[in-house]
Amino acid sequence: MMKNMHSFIYTAISASLFSAFSASTMANEAPMENIVVSGSRVIESIDEVPASITVIGPEQVAEYLKVTPELQSMLSMFVPGMAPDTGSSSNTGQTLRGRSPLVMIDGVPQSTPLRNGSLGVKTLDPSVIERIEIIKGATSIYGNGAAGGIINYITKRAARSGVEGEVSLSSRFSAVKVAESAGVRTEAMLNGREGKFSYLFAASYEENGVQRDAEGDILGLQYGLSDTVTQNYFTKLGYQFDADKQLQMSFNYYSSQQETDLADVFGDLNTGQKSYAIHASEDLQKRGEPQGPDGNTNFTVKYTDYDVFANTQMTLDYYQQDINNVFFFSPVLANPDEGYNGGQSIIKSEKKGLRGTFNTNISLNEHWQAHLIYGVDFLNDVTSQPLVDGRIWVPEMDMENVAGFVQTKWLYDDNIIIKAGVRNENIDLQVDDYSTLKLCRSEDQCSEVFSVKGDELNYQATTYNAAVKITYLPYFQPFVSYSQGADISDIGRLLRTATVFDIADIRTEASIIDNYEIGFTSQINQNIRVETAIFKSTSELGTTNSFDETTGVYMPVRAPQKIWGFEALFNWQINEQLRLVSTYSISEGKDTENNLYLGGKYISPAKTTLHLNWTPYQDTSVNINYVYVDSRKRFAPDEDGNYVGDQGPVSAYDLVNVNAKYQLTAAWQTFVGIENLFNADYYPSRAQAYTYGGYNVKGLGTTVNLGVQYQF
Repeated sequence: MMKNMHSFIYTAISASLFSAFSASTMANEAPMENIVVSGSRVIESIDEVPASITVIGPEQVAEYLKVTPELQSMLSMFVPGMAPDTGSSSNTGQTLRGRSPLVMIDGVPQSTPLRNGSLGVKTLDPSVIERIEIIKGATSIYGNGAAGGIINYITKRAARSGVEGEVSLSSRFSAVKVAESAGVRTEAMLNGREGKFSYLFAASYEENGVQRDAEGDILGLQYGLSDTVTQNYFTKLGYQFDADKQLQMSFNYYSSQQETDLADVFGDLNTGQKSYAIHASEDLQKRGEPQGPDGNTNFTVKYTDYDVFANTQMTLDYYQQDINNVFFFSPVLANPDEGYNGGQSIIKSEKKGLRGTFNTNISLNEHWQAHLIYGVDFLNDVTSQPLVDGRIWVPEMDMENVAGFVQTKWLYDDNIIIKAGVRNENIDLQVDDYSTLKLCRSEDQCSEVFSVKGDELNYQATTYNAAVKITYLPYFQPFVSYSQGADISDIGRLLRTATVFDIADIRTEASIIDNYEIGFTSQINQNIRVETAIFKSTSELGTTNSFDETTGVYMPVRAPQKIWGFEALFNWQINEQLRLVSTYSISEGKDTENNLYLGGKYISPAKTTLHLNWTPYQDTSVNINYVYVDSRKRFAPDEDGNYVGDQGPVSAYDLVNVNAKYQLTAAWQTFVGIENLFNADYYPSRAQAYTYGGYNVKGLGTTVNLGVQYQF
């Protein structure tokens, strides 16, 4: 593989003059010129980024944490184009513009693209997050898995001087039926600087009680959050050698597992019966190991030299990641012939990566400024999905990826911004010989076993992107962009359902996603900002589902896809005390080969949000968050009157969350948050669209969070 490195780096450098990076700006915080982002792998002002970006800032993260610590809920509330909250620990169906995003912590991938289990969004505690950057639309700037864009959690930094710290204690409980619902959460953080050395230590621990719907019943346990114990331990250390050179190391441990003695009562979407949980005898309780992330770890080392040579910054990153995501016990993984009446899978992933990024600034003349961003990425990703009982569902996939990239940014009088870039991927994926599992839904409905010959799969792809933004007029700043992403995600799903005897005969080809976008931002006056974007993305090979009646297995279907949509944001600082932000997003998608609409796994209903921030006094603030999810009913039932797969009809619903804080003294603060203020009785959109067993769980009823915080 290494022998090809020089050739594709040369390709990347030579092609960069004719390519570019994607575009449009959708940030929720003001003033916009003060916001910096790292979407192009270097820090820059958001107004100079012609990319569809939403930034959830420090205040928004902190305020929403007073309602709930669930990141899926926060992203759904603040990000146009992000599908509605699933109400669970899984973000399957919670796409970004109809495609899967790549989730990262400080630029380190958390998703497991080779076997996408859709657990990447819930990957650390929000108490250690400073801000969240969301880049929408396919991009390859960080490599494989970003078909829908990037969600990058930027962690907190040490204080600029001295020592700072905080401790908080809170409890969440159901206001519908308090019994057994009260949980406890504690957070602690200590950070500071001593000479050239900086440090930050943070820990959080939370025990959930049972979660109840609007009728007071306990929510179903499949990907559920009832009786979940969550722990997060984070450390960041830094050393400033001189004004230009610094070293930073960080470590994060995250675990969130459901330890319960409850049992599921499964309903059926087609009959209108909800799934819920009850107390039951031991033989009927939730089976298997506790579900959820079982001690996922991240370790990173970053070295930065801001003046490594003339006008050039260098950043070197090394990272290691170890993921063990445990899934629920499922009867679908049964094989009566071998004595298995079900099974429980684990996605295991170990990543090691090294990245070198250089940023050279060039002043061409009094009008033109240029920035050249270039580098090389190395990644080894070993992912598998065994069962707890020892059976192998998805064999070990050993991926080695080397990529060279160049991004260029051209500024003319700071009013015309042109971005151009290219990335060349060279991927080797090794899979040894393996056999598919015999899985039975019933005695007469079993999959066939295939002994598959392994091989080394090779992928080479060059992706391009281009964008222009014009900023002469503050009230009309148009942009246009084109970007590509190379996606070999979820190869594991293709391997586990193989119906051939040689891996070379499985349709494991990479999918190239083309993303097109046009829109504008408008700063009407100092207090009003409007942003809009129209987008379309196409891919030659998508991966949808088709149910096989004979085997009882949902088989992947690789067919071309087209997804399109519209997003808008309105930001109004009404006065010094009152601020309103509203967003709207809608998307639609089709399998263009068969002219069929895409189901709820990819396309969610239109979404409208309103965020009202009121600060009546210096020591008091109130936030009201409203979300309206529209209906989507694209599919007809089968001949028996039942909906199948992810094609259930979605009816509209709306929710209101509210939180308030009061500063008792300079050090003490008390707060309250209420989720689902008016106790709406509803099913989340995924629960309505998914007909698979156990997903039709209602949303959370009115839930109160009370807490106190001490800062020093």
